[in-house]
Amino acid sequence: MYSGGYTGKVLRINLTHKTTRAEPLPEELARNFIGGAGFGIKYLFDEVKPGTDPLGSDNILVFAAGPFTGAGIPCASRMSVTAKSPLTGAVGVALSGGEFPTELKFAGWDVIIVEGKADKPTYVSILGQDVKFHDARHTWGTLTFDCQQLVKNELRDQNVRVCCIGPAGEHLSKMACLVNERRAVGRKGLGAVMGSKNLKALAVRGTDTVAIDSAQKYKVGRSELLQAFKASPVLYPEFSHHGTPMVTDLAGALGVLPAKNWTATGAFVPVEGIGRDAQATRIVGREHCHDCPVGCSQLKVAQTGEYAGILTEGPDFETVYSLGSGVGVDRVDPIIAADRLCDELGLDTISAGVTISFAMELYEKGLFTRADTDGIDLRFGNDQAMLQVLRKIAYRDGVGDLLADGSRAAAKRIGEGTEKYAMHVKGLELPGYDVRALKGHGLGFATAYTGADHCRGYAFQEVFGVPVPWHVDRLSTDGKGKLTIWNQDVRTATLDCAPMCAFLLDMAVPATACQNTATLMEAVTGLSFTPEQVLQVGERVNNLAKAFNVREGLTRADDTLPERLLTEPLPAGASKGNVLSRADLNKMLDEYYALRGWDVRTGVPTRQKLTDLGLAYVADQLGV
Repeated sequence: MYSGGYTGKVLRINLTHKTTRAEPLPEELARNFIGGAGFGIKYLFDEVKPGTDPLGSDNILVFAAGPFTGAGIPCASRMSVTAKSPLTGAVGVALSGGEFPTELKFAGWDVIIVEGKADKPTYVSILGQDVKFHDARHTWGTLTFDCQQLVKNELRDQNVRVCCIGPAGEHLSKMACLVNERRAVGRKGLGAVMGSKNLKALAVRGTDTVAIDSAQKYKVGRSELLQAFKASPVLYPEFSHHGTPMVTDLAGALGVLPAKNWTATGAFVPVEGIGRDAQATRIVGREHCHDCPVGCSQLKVAQTGEYAGILTEGPDFETVYSLGSGVGVDRVDPIIAADRLCDELGLDTISAGVTISFAMELYEKGLFTRADTDGIDLRFGNDQAMLQVLRKIAYRDGVGDLLADGSRAAAKRIGEGTEKYAMHVKGLELPGYDVRALKGHGLGFATAYTGADHCRGYAFQEVFGVPVPWHVDRLSTDGKGKLTIWNQDVRTATLDCAPMCAFLLDMAVPATACQNTATLMEAVTGLSFTPEQVLQVGERVNNLAKAFNVREGLTRADDTLPERLLTEPLPAGASKGNVLSRADLNKMLDEYYALRGWDVRTGVPTRQKLTDLGLAYVADQLGV
């Protein structure tokens, strides 16, 4: 039995009936899924029936911390939020840091499961074991930062941590996110799920501490982790000071920084205006998640023109791409303003930016006119137009209503062959790496259970040249099925389930991630794990997520990439001429499925594989 790390309690909140119920956290759940995304996907598969409307009352929203959250382990103030995604119809998982995840544990809960739908706008306060429903009609319509302050004031506690939605979630944009403090639970439209339930916010406050099973083992494990941090040539010297925007320069140098809806990668490389050094001139401070010594998140203030004085926490690399190079913007200040606006409105910056870049390409091709765009000159590089459209998306105003559900849905409504310009996988817009010259990264985008996702199997070996678990050639397809499985399973177990910050694997503990998690699991929880068992947790979670998607009707045909990446070579830059062809993708998929123990023809997990992972009941449901 676990004797630390977990609170041992799950809170169910039924918004329809305004009831709550505490349940024990089963030891089997902890052993087999660890926490975080593992818990979320397990509850999602078991409790959401096939065909459930993601925006219907039968969908659930699962907030799950992990055994490391609140235990004093650096870079572990993390939680996952899981639901059936309205953007993709598949598993929707997003993670976030800050203070809210730790406060959730201090309030005495490992998991919060939100069910049903309130009859009017509502927020829920969770002050330790005291859970109350509050009328939120006075906060409905507010921006996220304003909502948080109103809730804190009403509860008369400025230390309450609030996770809420903005106007985008209220208007059910399928690109809507959740925001806690200044941190986003960013992707898959989970803010729309929260809005569909008339739930404006969750507010948590606690005074408990997280028990540690073995103080001595904990001291040793934590010390080893901190030593790995210090030994990293990148983590403190570079990443701590610049955060993810430093990747902008690297992606530009490799010729893989997507530009102008992926039509100008390598040709339009505005690193001078939006890269690391340009952003460094805007830094006015740093933000740390709870118990994080790194502090990779910078506060930046815009300095020029109509944007002068706007402050944001960020923008991170993905936002620099999606609201910068992706839409043809070559200055950092408009990106700062757009990042702040997305946080206030509760919009995922990646999907919103990529969807706007899709509309910009249509406009430049004459498939959109000013009559279609409400008179907005929606050409690439028009930063004022970008901000106008972001607002319209959040409020479903005019052209914003067309774009509010993402590029796939917009292309379907427009027709005329525009789907080929929509840069998504399974409905989720592409992150900021042009995978025509990062082949394993491309397979990761194609096979991730969430759709195109930079957090589900990031191929850091190709991006940063790290030879762990082995050296790879980023332009080759050889062995990329095996590499992708390693990346997905290791990241899932050690980062998404524990959970811990994703950057640790890339920069500090790539070779020892599973051992690190096993050591700390035993020290904190008392549950004994080998590194191989940790890795198997990742495999189990990825198989269960795949099974959920299969049950929802997704097939091998959905494990693909946009037509542009499969047929159009990179036009310029260091990777000019590269393409990830259909033959390349199929070769990698065959290897990937075979090594996964899935049916190569269909991509469906086999009964043998599911049974080996303790998921025989899942095989029964899939009929395999």
